[in-house]
Amino acid sequence: MLLARMLDDKFAALSRSGKINGGVFLGRGQEALSAAIGVSLQKGDVFAPLIRDAAGRLAFGETILDSIRTYMGSPLGPMRARDGNVHRGYPLEGLLPMISHLGAMISVVNGILFARRLQKKSGTVGAACIGDGATSTGSFHEALNQAAVEKLPLILVIADNQYAYSTPTSRQFACDSLADKAVGYGVEVQSIDGTDFAVCMKAAQEAVSRARQGGGPQLIVAHLLRLCGHGEHDPADYVDPKLKESPLGRDCLLGAEEFLLRQKWTTASQIAGMREEIAHEIEAAVAQVQREPAPDPYEQEWRAIASQHLSEGNSQP
Repeated sequence: MLLARMLDDKFAALSRSGKINGGVFLGRGQEALSAAIGVSLQKGDVFAPLIRDAAGRLAFGETILDSIRTYMGSPLGPMRARDGNVHRGYPLEGLLPMISHLGAMISVVNGILFARRLQKKSGTVGAACIGDGATSTGSFHEALNQAAVEKLPLILVIADNQYAYSTPTSRQFACDSLADKAVGYGVEVQSIDGTDFAVCMKAAQEAVSRARQGGGPQLIVAHLLRLCGHGEHDPADYVDPKLKESPLGRDCLLGAEEFLLRQKWTTASQIAGMREEIAHEIEAAVAQVQREPAPDPYEQEWRAIASQHLSEGNSQP
């Protein structure tokens, strides 16, 4: 959680200084939920994060260096400087580059899980993260229905952060809670406090365990508040001040630190040491990427990796 917060803060600073092209979308306030999902998955599982899931990406295996390389357009990054900075991942390792269209990644995870079933592979699960706005799309309903009918080991995580960009939840759905949507599809659901990392961890681990043991799709609805704008370009002046002052506006990172200190699992000096170590690692990675060559459109190999063997003149089978 701390690494994701500090890395996001660095991206925001780089954006303001003109060193990042494209949008910068921060996960401030959502780190507890995101990290809980990433930590609860294991090697061989599938994870489809969203724009605010830096913590989950890092927990699932993304490196600081690859994250920075993608944001700063280095051709040495996993996407070779070919795509937007949030569209990054390692598909062969189960970390999927996201599709920006709301709700679209659920069916992608479904497809992978169904393909594994046809291949007689078992024991793995897939997690897809969405925001409350995605529940208003056809993609969400079709994919959730498919997962329920096929009893796929899907964990669908909804970060109910009260706004789809600037549209409040009151203008998105009429049911009392997004958890109500699970009932119609016969899907197990947990409605949780997304600002409490211990609660998020318990819910994520239980959902992953049930899905892995054949319990079918699991839905987690986490209630929280986005503690920043939709992106660095958005001042978020539409957010109701009362929400910021409510329990939804609690900073999950501060809450996690307080919890760890109460449990005496760490000390204030150890947390300070972690911050110092992370800051050094981030600065060193940024300095390395800044020394790397920029992509050269005249030298880059623009063919898709998967279709390289189909190119003219390629002698490989």
